[in-house]
Order: sequence, then C-alpha cells, then structure tokens
Amino acid sequence: MTNKRLAEFIGVHPNAISSLKNQDKMPRIGGDMLNALCTHLDCTPFDLIEYVPDRPSSDKDPPQ
Repeated sequence: MTNKRLAEFIGVHPNAISSLKNQDKMPRIGGDMLNALCTHLDCTPFDLIEYVPDRPSSDKDPPQ
C-alpha cells in the first residue's frame, strides 16, 4: 500500500506516513492514529512496533 493511499484512509498527510516509516526511534503516535493504522492494515500494534531495549550505559559509545 502506498503512503498516499494509507494517508487517505486514515485522514493524514502522506508525509506523516512517510515520517512514521522512516524514523529510527519511536515517534509519538496517538491512540486515534494507532487505531486507524491497525484498522486499515488489519493488524495489531505488535505488528507495527518492535521493542529493542537500549544498551546499558557502559556499552554505549563514548561522547565525542
């Protein structure tokens, strides 16, 4: 499904869909948008979101 088509289904601008798809970090998604995405994609939130825990602070790269 294209960004444009999904955006039309849930009533947002196609750029909003593109932004959701291209972010490395979890964007803030309201309940209405999450519900609309799951309804129109026939899925659950678990199909859309993958949880990857942060590395412990001792494993993070030192600041530059």
